[in-house]
Amino acid sequence: MSVELNHTIVGARDKHASARFLAGILGREVGEPFGPFTPVVLDNAVTLDYLTLTEVRPQHYAFLVGDEEFDAAFARIQASGLTYWADPGHRAPGELNHRWGGRGLYFSDPDGHNMEILTRTP
Repeated sequence: MSVELNHTIVGARDKHASARFLAGILGREVGEPFGPFTPVVLDNAVTLDYLTLTEVRPQHYAFLVGDEEFDAAFARIQASGLTYWADPGHRAPGELNHRWGGRGLYFSDPDGHNMEILTRTP
């Protein structure tokens, strides 16, 4: 058997709102609740299981997307008025990065998680 990431728990003050936020940006559906979790399933079958917590510690989540998916997500980010940055430290607002010959950006979710979409990796 190979080793694959299956799921990760994403802490949120409101699991439903946070799952809807990310699913909306990425063009995904929010899955049916499973126990205490509200899932967002990605195309590679990895699930982000949102869990309501009273204290959320922001994390970083990066999503490798195709050029069409990037364009669609970027349009949704712009339409919603979200601030986005070219860098993980949020020092270049309103800019994209072009690492590895692709495009990428960072944005914050409602709980302060540092979300990233990118079209290429090294």
